[in-house]
Amino acid sequence: THRETFEAAQALIAMAEELGKPIALDADGVKAFAKSARPLRSPTAISAHAGEFEILTGRRPPPDLEGRRAEVSEAARKLNATIVLKGRVDVISDGRRSKLNFTGNPGMTVGGTGDVLIGVIGGLMAQGVEPYRAAVAAAFVNGAAGDLVFARKGYHILPTDLLDEIPKLLERPELAPALTQK
Repeated sequence: THRETFEAAQALIAMAEELGKPIALDADGVKAFAKSARPLRSPTAISAHAGEFEILTGRRPPPDLEGRRAEVSEAARKLNATIVLKGRVDVISDGRRSKLNFTGNPGMTVGGTGDVLIGVIGGLMAQGVEPYRAAVAAAFVNGAAGDLVFARKGYHILPTDLLDEIPKLLERPELAPALTQK
């Protein structure tokens, strides 16, 4: 959260928008963008936990699932972005469409699993998957990977454990339609 980090994030967002390149924001990138939160001009996915969402929007997400869905949808519409509100149930919206993701478990509250999530989102977007589909697929796959690791290790999950499961999950044929449609 240093000034230089915020300046670099702001400059990178502006550059990506000028070039029309997709943007994936998480953690300090979300906090930096929040300082001048405005509609984005590039395809963008934002991953945020409740505290980051509050910094981004000035509003704490409501405790009920339907309220969270409405709040995320409104924020996504205002920012022209896809938002993943991470939580016990992830809420994903691009302002027009919304999905709830029920994969994942409390063992994933360890730092770094959100980094894996935004990495999967960014990786899918880099391959041409539009932000909403990338975020929905990544939230599901990240949580499912966490569930597979939990089945083996219990609550002693490390973010790197997810990395072993994600490629196997992404190769499953039933995910292909979600990943190939842009």
